Amino acid sequence: MFNIERNGEEHRKLSYNDSNCVGCGICTDVCPTSSLRLGPLVPIARGLIEMDLISVNADTCVFCGLCSVACPFESLSLEIDNVNIQKLGNYPVWDVESKVDDEECIYCGRCYSVCPRDSIIFERNLPDAVSLIRGEISIDEEKCIYCSFCADLCPAEAIVISNTPTSSVDLLNNSIEVDLSKCVHCGVCKRVCPENAIRQICSTCMLREEIPKPEITGNTFIAEDTCVSCSWCSEICPVDAITVTKPFDGKLELVENEADEKICKGIACHACQDVCPCNAVTIVDGKSVTNLDFCNLCGACVTACPQDLRVLTRTAMKLDNINSDSWKEILSSMINGK
Repeated sequence: MFNIERNGEEHRKLSYNDSNCVGCGICTDVCPTSSLRLGPLVPIARGLIEMDLISVNADTCVFCGLCSVACPFESLSLEIDNVNIQKLGNYPVWDVESKVDDEECIYCGRCYSVCPRDSIIFERNLPDAVSLIRGEISIDEEKCIYCSFCADLCPAEAIVISNTPTSSVDLLNNSIEVDLSKCVHCGVCKRVCPENAIRQICSTCMLREEIPKPEITGNTFIAEDTCVSCSWCSEICPVDAITVTKPFDGKLELVENEADEKICKGIACHACQDVCPCNAVTIVDGKSVTNLDFCNLCGACVTACPQDLRVLTRTAMKLDNINSDSWKEILSSMINGK
């Protein structure tokens, strides 16, 4: 993480947030003064080195803002007089978003469980199970022999038996209790009791019309400042409640050349898998395979491949409002092959 500043007629500050950075190298590619440098991507991704993925030469940086507008993941930001340039209206902006339709979301939590960047904030409020169950249960302790059959077989672990000696000569001090907050009135305890000491009645079915329909509420929110538009969440959502717009269109291919001995080393290398911010790369039959459904075409894997086997071709980008011809030429380089 770094912040560099320059004072003049305007106050300009360039900030870098490492937590958002994916190591794609787009910023280093577009920097007109070569002031940005990409660090050792694979050792950093593997936790062997603790350092930022990007470093800057403050002496040569001209604070133009190209790097900040080119970054699809908002890792870099340029402020002019304390205002982010993306809010000024005359700088390019990415037309990408990741959002959840609150009306459609059922709070199943599947998106939260698969997000590779922990960018989804998920909260679910479930009703009290006791309010959805009707029944009665009682235990005749005069008949109970404390065999513990009921406790051991209770699927809800709702029965607790204690056998505590009071002295070396007294009998055990026995007790048996049913935790009504756990009991589902399934009747297992009643059927297994050898002394018929348990009386249990389930009336859930008979009274089902009186039992309120379970209401599940919650909140699912995508933090766009850390989201990398991988689309795991939208692909796995069972009700299509999530929309993800990716920054690029294109394809990513693995091109091997056996004549030059350029062959994917798969599990022996797995550099591409280690650096992928989208969990889109897997090793199948000894080869690296990228699932483009989850790939954001950032190019980090291309940079990491030690044999240059991965070919990235971007055909379009969702970067709008490019008014400068010189900037358009530089930024258009992102949709060329890599």
